[in-house]
Amino acid sequence: MATYLSTRTTPPPHIAPSSVRDEEIDLRTLFTTVGDHKKLIAFGTLMFLLASLLYVVLATPMYESTATVQVERRTPTFPGLSANSAAQTASAESPAATEIQLLTSRSVLSEALDNLDLDVQVKPARFPVFGNYIARNHPADSGEVAEPWFGLNRYGWGGDRVDIARLDVPEHLIDQPLRLVAGDANSYTLYGPDGDALISGVVGQPAQSGGVHMLVRSMAANPGMRFDVTRLNTLAILGQLRRDISASEQGRDSGVIALSYQNEDPILARQVLEQISRAYVHQNVARNSAEAAKRLQFVKRQLPNVRKELDKAQAALTDYQTKTQTLDVTVQNQSLLNQTVSIDSAISQLRIQQADLASRFTPNHPTYKALLAQIGQFEAQKAGLRGQIAELPETQQNLFRLTRDVEVTNQTYASLLDQAQQLDIARASAIGNARVIDPAAVDYERPAWPKPLPVLAGGTLVGALVMFGFVLTRQMMRRGVEDPADIELLGLPVYASIPYSERGRELTVNPQRFANGNQRLLALNAPTDLAMEALRSLRTSLHFARFKTKNNLLMISAPSPGVGKTFVCANLAVTMAQAGQRVLLIDADMRRGTLHHAVGVRSEGGLSELITGQIPLEEAIRRVAGTDNLSFISRGEIPPNPSELLMNPAFNELLEQCGPRYDIVIIDTPPVLAVTDAAVIGHQVGTCLMVVRFGLNQQREIALAKQRLEQNGVEVKGAIFNGVQKRSGGHYAYTYYEYLPSQQTGTHKAYR
Repeated sequence: MATYLSTRTTPPPHIAPSSVRDEEIDLRTLFTTVGDHKKLIAFGTLMFLLASLLYVVLATPMYESTATVQVERRTPTFPGLSANSAAQTASAESPAATEIQLLTSRSVLSEALDNLDLDVQVKPARFPVFGNYIARNHPADSGEVAEPWFGLNRYGWGGDRVDIARLDVPEHLIDQPLRLVAGDANSYTLYGPDGDALISGVVGQPAQSGGVHMLVRSMAANPGMRFDVTRLNTLAILGQLRRDISASEQGRDSGVIALSYQNEDPILARQVLEQISRAYVHQNVARNSAEAAKRLQFVKRQLPNVRKELDKAQAALTDYQTKTQTLDVTVQNQSLLNQTVSIDSAISQLRIQQADLASRFTPNHPTYKALLAQIGQFEAQKAGLRGQIAELPETQQNLFRLTRDVEVTNQTYASLLDQAQQLDIARASAIGNARVIDPAAVDYERPAWPKPLPVLAGGTLVGALVMFGFVLTRQMMRRGVEDPADIELLGLPVYASIPYSERGRELTVNPQRFANGNQRLLALNAPTDLAMEALRSLRTSLHFARFKTKNNLLMISAPSPGVGKTFVCANLAVTMAQAGQRVLLIDADMRRGTLHHAVGVRSEGGLSELITGQIPLEEAIRRVAGTDNLSFISRGEIPPNPSELLMNPAFNELLEQCGPRYDIVIIDTPPVLAVTDAAVIGHQVGTCLMVVRFGLNQQREIALAKQRLEQNGVEVKGAIFNGVQKRSGGHYAYTYYEYLPSQQTGTHKAYR
């Protein structure tokens, strides 16, 4: 088996530093980012889908009750009102607009509130999360209370209920959560918000104590079970009920009103609309009956006055006939009298109606205006008849006038008597103009909510959007370099791009799974890994570049922690040793160095003890198992002053002693931006390389680390791009290939 890495074998020429690349995300970058994290997006979307499915299964279903009410349009009519005038008095607005407000008024809703005891809210205590689901699946027709699960009798598991016929509490306990606990032999105890017992009683018997009056009509529960009871504020529950009830007109000016109401109890949902529609129709009939009664009262008040006027007119006519010795109006004038009487009777009746309308409408109301228009028409006709009457002799005129007054008053009185009888009948047999077309009904088989398909589709869509937003936001926040070209723009040649190694991650997390359980060296446990091929390429590049350096000391640092610097140092040292070079690996990170874990030795007896003279060099240098040419100096005990120890002349002497004894000395240093140790060590080495993590280190961060080293006189020769991952863009500045032997023919095949 052989593996090759296609990359540069020599460092690229020095690239002049350029400005940092603009941190804008273009459309291609967005698609690439989404493609790179498609598994995360798919996983998150799946979690939202599962959560939506769980919600559909566990959520308490809401049942919708519907009913339909019809309101007929009625136009007020009056005696003598013409058809055209009646049409003008008709309201242009549909009666449903007004009736919808009446349907959801407090006068209607309060009747349903009182009949159904909606001001007392009772909820059985359920086990969290899935308690409602278990209770819903208990057979409702069994009539028995479910046995407690896990012995938890404080919760209801199905079939439990309590019917409170009356609950009166002091004002300070209104809207406060109370707790009713079932006892033995149909007994119960009601506790207040603070846990104190308020009242104890027995089902079917009134109980009273401390201002609390309570009557429990029936109860089915295991002893010890709890119910959450709340005496609600009447105005608050009426307002909530008005918001929950939907009323809308079906079609334009149809007068058909559709009602709907949702509740988790389907029976209660149906009863609420039944009570509301029934109360509305009853009040509608009562309003019409009250209107007829009010008009009847007005007519009865007018009858005595008209009777007096009739008696007075008859007496005046009799006296005049006796005085003048005249009889009735002559035959030739009878037609004129009939016309005059008819017009005056109509005007008199309209004047009575005008007085009635004046008590209910303003002068600008269309009905009132139409009535005045009719009176004006009759007055005009009456004025035309006056000219004919004026041509009669004076005796005939007076007799004509008195006879007309008697006839008009008599007809008015008779008309009022007739209206009184009609209004009395209307008051007793009022039916109103509203009726229930479709009584309240509920579909018990299909709840109105949750609807499986919309919930699942909506949950999946929301999950996808959330995951898209999360991935893009995280990418915008991190914006670590993902292209070696971004590093080279800073004047740092990229010596190698090391692919992300899943085996390397597993080796760090669980080294016991591999052959060399005490070591975490990828070079020994998975030598054919693509990351190792990249490190071998780096070894080749350093081999040719080393001829131009002042010594064989190689320092490897990083801008920040967590970039894989220790991984690169340890495995690069192994690859060099495997090539026959004598290699010394020094862990100069005396603060948090972990190289001793990688090579499988202890950290004590290392660099810190060596600099302070506690141990000799021979004792500090240890051989690494599995390689013949690799030696290692650990960090030692963590000192209180690592930077001062590195500035000690003993450290310089150590490097001078080790340089001639080995072909190359690799020094692992702390991060540049964290401490100054790397700048101190950099003065002694011939080559300084910086490890940059794919997707982690930002371009500005790399530039700052390079600038800090150069300010201290340390030249950074190049960078090592570590943890490179394949992106959806499908391109790398350094492309690597896997070249494995064919198992069938023994020939080699190339895979990209």
